[in-house]
Amino acid sequence: MALTWRGEGVNVARRVLFVIVRLVVAAAVCFAVVRQLTTSLDFWRAGGVENVTVYVVNFFSFFTVEANLIAAAAALIGGALLVAGRMPDSRWFLVLRLCATAYIATTGIVYNLLLRGIELPQGSTDALSNELLHVVVPVLVVLDWLFAPGRRPLSFTNVGIVAIYPIVWVVYTLVRGPLTADPLRGVTTWYPYPFLDPSLSPLGYGSVAIYVVAIAVIICGVGALLVWIARRFGRDRAGVDAASA
Repeated sequence: MALTWRGEGVNVARRVLFVIVRLVVAAAVCFAVVRQLTTSLDFWRAGGVENVTVYVVNFFSFFTVEANLIAAAAALIGGALLVAGRMPDSRWFLVLRLCATAYIATTGIVYNLLLRGIELPQGSTDALSNELLHVVVPVLVVLDWLFAPGRRPLSFTNVGIVAIYPIVWVVYTLVRGPLTADPLRGVTTWYPYPFLDPSLSPLGYGSVAIYVVAIAVIICGVGALLVWIARRFGRDRAGVDAASA
């Protein structure tokens, strides 16, 4: 009989493993964000920027940074719940996990397909932070969704919840972009990613709309796939855990 916490049928070794994975995710995000922000601050100051407030707001307006911070928060909460033996996941945490996984997986997909090798307007890119935020963390979070204990079946209606934050982020970005100057680059607008800047395409906002729709499809598609995984394997995994006790 495997050792268990609070008499539940979940193997201790597996729970300890994913407590560690979640702590690694949170630590990697904090390390990478602080390291990249420090690198960017040095870059901005070297360029003669005295008031870096707008640039710091720009930094935290990147979907990548926000998605990683959401993933870190979910990882910390999830690690605490595993330590406390709260199994299976409550609905609110499972939905948070779903959103965090969908956002960070989309971040990895979009960056590696569209943005790898392109200098983004946060300043000089730190290579280690870049790989942590766009490769390592997305992979670990997806593995957590696939194999960590506690996941249970979800309704496909939750895919609609996944879509809420990206919609708000796009609206915020497109409204703020024309109102935010970037003196360092000598432009009067600021967009976190080239495909959101209508001035970079002959189609203008038409091109932006195409990219936004494509990324929305990816996010919702990833969310739907994650829900399918939870529905298909959630009970099976719970049964495996119970059988191992």
